[in-house]
Amino acid sequence: MTDQFPDPYQYGKLVATVEALSQKVDKLEVGMDSLLELANKSRGGFFTGMMIVSGVSAFIGFVSHYISSK
Repeated sequence: MTDQFPDPYQYGKLVATVEALSQKVDKLEVGMDSLLELANKSRGGFFTGMMIVSGVSAFIGFVSHYISSK
């Protein structure tokens, strides 16, 4: 049985690549956390805006129906 060791240069490149990818994943996790926080903050404003728009739309529909039925 022969022992086959990886090429030290190739092994070093692989270790450096793994470390770089690990740093990128860490940055992506931080970015995803901030995006999730921003989405949770804006969700309340979005639903408030939808409620206001639907109320105005219902009022306009009621008025137009009242005017057209006379």
